[in-house]
Formats: sequence, structure tokens, C-alpha cells
Amino acid sequence: MGRQEDTPRGSHRRCPEPADGLRFAFYGRTSTIDHQDPETSKAWQMEVASETIAGHGHIVKVFFDAGQSRRGAWRDRPAAAELLAALRDPNRGFDAIIVGEYERAFAGDQLPRLLALFRRHGVQVWLPESGEAIDMDNPEHRALVKMLGGQSLREVVRARHRAMASMRVQTLEGRFLGGRAPYGYRLVESGTHPRLADARRGRMTYRLEADPETAPVVRWLFAERRAGRSVDSLVRDLNDRGVPCPAAHDSDRNTHRTRRRWTAETVTVILQNPRYTGWQIWNRQGVDHDHTTPADRRRRRMVKRNPTDRWVVSRQRAHTPLVSEQDFVAVQRLRTRRATTTGETREYLFAGLLHCGTCDRRLDSHWVNGRAGYRCRHGHTGPRTDDRPATLYLREDRLITRIGRALHLPAAASPRTVAQRIRANQAVVVCRADTVTIDGTLAAPTREKENPTEPVHYAGTNPMG
Repeated sequence: MGRQEDTPRGSHRRCPEPADGLRFAFYGRTSTIDHQDPETSKAWQMEVASETIAGHGHIVKVFFDAGQSRRGAWRDRPAAAELLAALRDPNRGFDAIIVGEYERAFAGDQLPRLLALFRRHGVQVWLPESGEAIDMDNPEHRALVKMLGGQSLREVVRARHRAMASMRVQTLEGRFLGGRAPYGYRLVESGTHPRLADARRGRMTYRLEADPETAPVVRWLFAERRAGRSVDSLVRDLNDRGVPCPAAHDSDRNTHRTRRRWTAETVTVILQNPRYTGWQIWNRQGVDHDHTTPADRRRRRMVKRNPTDRWVVSRQRAHTPLVSEQDFVAVQRLRTRRATTTGETREYLFAGLLHCGTCDRRLDSHWVNGRAGYRCRHGHTGPRTDDRPATLYLREDRLITRIGRALHLPAAASPRTVAQRIRANQAVVVCRADTVTIDGTLAAPTREKENPTEPVHYAGTNPMG
């Protein structure tokens, strides 16, 4: 009782307009700034909006997002978020919101979700497609909003699938897809653009060529790592010799990076990039798109690594290799092997794949009592105090058994098979004191406890399987 939703039907359909008309806040958006002129786009959207509200009021405030996807939630778009924040101000200065086009403001079910918020603050929403304020108690308006939401989402999905198909074909042909050249390469012109209109404007296609300044560094990294040197020693060597890191070498495009030094992550990324073998490769990682509920607060744009069987590789070599395929594969196998001071080799099958569920740090490989294990001290190195979480310890043999069962692998599956299944799909295992979760959908959700005295349980899903 007393809720706004319980008011008599139609009592909130239309607020009386002030004598001098409603005060409108205009909201507009453009997807890109590289291929669209934001000012031109804003101008035509405002023109349509002004025509829609002619005789009902005038625009007093403008909120415009440039370079923002329609699938992004309003709270994640700068101008839209500013508009939402203004709703809470009783002196906000506007009575209604007008957009120049539904697709420029909303996608999918975003508008129905936002309307309740707007109505709670006494703000109307006008659409050019309706010619008036939207009223979800009106069956025609409900049908219109549902149709517009479906159309806007359909356009997003179609454009994405067309772009993905085009990039797949171009990769197979060995064409450079754009973006930055990997460290060790530079871009050179390879011919006129295949599209006639672009060729007439002088556009060219490009290919990768070994950079005489940085290619030797890449070759050196692979050779030294192949010889058994650790990543940390390579980082120290590069910094001691004053070799410019990728950000320092291309400083004009890395103004946002303040630390111009080599790091273990930088070296690791180079050593894991298969494009140095000369093949054009695409789809090593993708974005987890949700095409049904783009306004869901629980959904976030998540970049994930794709398994190797989903990579797209050119039919033939597209550029000069900086490392042989044999050496590249050998370097990948070196990542989980470590030598002791006595020369004994210890192998950690899950090295780099385990993350702490408490502090989100990567678990350290730890050899205890003659067996491989992993631990997380949550960033601390001194003795444990009462206010610090207990150190997390996991034995590798127990991880293998339970993760293999969670992945529905045969009971006789070898430890290497279990680890390779995780590593091939670039999955991450999140570990806590009582649970271990495989980040994705490699396995169906399960939960078990074999022995009450053992602290580790396993459950998992992995969307990358």
C-alpha cells in the first residue's frame, strides 16, 4: 500500500505541462569518434529531438556520449551516468528526457529497466518513435518499446557477426587486421586497398616487417629463455643494459604508461605470442557478450582467452618469423619446469593457473616434502599475525584428482592430461580454503567432500570450454 505502482491506473500517465512548456534534457550518443564526427551526429540527433517536442517545451540541458557502445549500461557511460546522478537533485532543472533516436540511447531491455527510476523521480521519457512521453501502462507503448529494443539489439548482433566473419576471412588470407604492430615488428605498405572506393582515396594495406631496432631483442629473449634462463633474469638484464621497453620504444602511443621499464609480464606476453612464428593469428581472446540482457547490473564486459582450437590461423605465413616453431613450442613447455641448485628439475603442472580467492593473487609454486604444491601468503612475508588470513596451501596431487573429476575426465586420466585440459583452455582455477572453482564452463557445476579432514573442495564452471 502506498507504493507508486499501486496508484490508480493512468494517474501518472501525463503530468500537466508548465505554462511555458516542459524543460527537456537531451541525451545522445555516437559509437565511435574515429569513423563518425561527434558534432555532426549530435546536431542531427538534437534536430530530431527538437522537432519531436515542438510545442511541448524546449531543451535546457545536453548530455552526449561520444565513443560509447549502446550495449553499455547507462551507469558505465560518462554522460548518461551524469544524467542519472542529476535525477537525485530536486533542482536538476529539467522535467523530461528526450532522445534523437531509440537506438542512440538504448539497447534491448535498457529502457524498461530505467523507466521505473525515471518515474520515481518524476521525469518523463520522450521518444521520436512515439511522439510523446512513454507510458508503460499503455499497451501500444509497451509493444513499441519491446519492438524497438529487439530491433536495436538485432542490429548489434548482426553487425558483430558480420565483422567477425570478415576478420576470420581476412586472417585466413594472411592480411594484417589493424592495430599496433607487435613489439619486434613495424608496419610497411603492402599494396593498394582491395575496396575500390578506399583505393581511390589512396588507402593502402599493410603487413608486418621485422623492425631492425627491436627484432633482435625478441630473438634474444626466445634464445635465452630456450637456453633455460628465468623470466626474472631476462627482465633484470634488459633493464640493466638500458634496453627500451615496448612502451618506451613507442612512447607516442603509450603516454598513459608512466613506468618505462621491462617487467615480467611484458616479457611473458612476448614469449607467449605465436605471431612471432610468422603466422597471422586472430581470435586468441574474445569478449563475453550477453545479447539478451545488456542492462543487467550483474553482467560485465569480460575478456577471456580462447582455447587454441578456436584460433584462426592464416593458410600460409604472412610475415617474417622471428622465432622458429620448434623454439616457440619449446619455450612454452619451459614455463612450468624449474631447476634446483642441485640440478634436479621440478615440474609444477598448474603453475600460473591458480589464483587466491581471498586476495586474487597468483599462487606461488611450493615444493614441500618431496611433492609439488602451491601456496598464497596474501602478500605477506613475515610471521603470521592474528588479523591476517591463514596461508593457503594446496597439494598438486589432490588438485589433479578433484579437478579431473570436476572436468568429467576418466579416472585413469594422467596428471598431465588434467593440467593440459586447463592450460589449453586458458582457464583459471580460483582457490579458497574450502572450495576451488574453475573459472568458466569446462566442467558442470559439482560440489563434493571426500574426506571431512581435507580442507579443499572443488566446484567449477568455465565458459571457455
